[in-house]
Amino acid sequence: MTKLIVEICQNHTGKRELLGEMVRLAAENGADYVKMQSIASSSLTKRERFEEGVTQGDGTVLAFKRPYAPEYERLSKLDLSLEDHRYFIEACAKNGVVPMTTVFTRDSVKEIGELPWPERIVKVTSFDCASQPLLRELAPYFDRFIISTGATYDEEIKATADVMNKLGKRFAFLHCVLCYPNTLEMAHLSRMEWLRGFTSEVGWSDHTLVERDGLTTAKVAIYLGADYVERHFTILGKSDTKDGPVSITPALLKELSDFRYLQKEDQRQILDREYPEWQNVLLGLPTRPMTHMELLNRDYYRGRFASKVGDRIIYNWEDTPLA
Repeated sequence: MTKLIVEICQNHTGKRELLGEMVRLAAENGADYVKMQSIASSSLTKRERFEEGVTQGDGTVLAFKRPYAPEYERLSKLDLSLEDHRYFIEACAKNGVVPMTTVFTRDSVKEIGELPWPERIVKVTSFDCASQPLLRELAPYFDRFIISTGATYDEEIKATADVMNKLGKRFAFLHCVLCYPNTLEMAHLSRMEWLRGFTSEVGWSDHTLVERDGLTTAKVAIYLGADYVERHFTILGKSDTKDGPVSITPALLKELSDFRYLQKEDQRQILDREYPEWQNVLLGLPTRPMTHMELLNRDYYRGRFASKVGDRIIYNWEDTPLA
């Protein structure tokens, strides 16, 4: 049975009460796991190429424009304290779902890892799939890892699987397209089977546009046997938060949860009726080159946050001691 991971991201808008209500509604509508993000705005890095962006003479974008100051101002309103983390864990326990988080910097691993996570399970974001120092530092605190693989090269995924096996950790790989949103044509859901060559548990982290694509890719992933499906979640309007357009509502979560309990034959009939071209459009290739947009997003998000130790900036993939 596919497990559903609800990603709260920053759709809580920094308000503890909203965070708790999101947990309640996620639990009521079928979530198995509810995930927060352990982000500190103070860990945001300023990198000069993103202040104005970089574009070649022929119009090819080499780095998109996303200046530090407005991004820091936005994120500073969304910070969650350690007490907010504890509140989140307690709210999940109260509502019968499993809490987990994504740790964004190496210097926050210890304080986040020592919180009372009941199942000691952690999510690793796509742009840290290849950050082996971060993975090794998470290992003493967490027993299970769910690792997204978007914008990660095949050889990096193989190396990460080797690291996780050496650490003796149970881990899942989620296929993901690091674009917000990604299109149905970009999904390449057959890649889940390629990932299954490295681990027994695989899944799909879905960034499709809800208004345009609904639950199509998530339903196909379930039909194909995904162990996990992750979707962003909101109880606000689609335009009220940055991630709103790729976030599903409680009603859509309920629809997705109900779908996973159907017999395969009934799932297939629904898919054929709702999107007859799903096989031609969504299966794609098990291995494929990343698009230019994925590479741009890799460049931006990989290094967006870092550990700041004195006057040093240490990225998650750098095998540099923090002390």
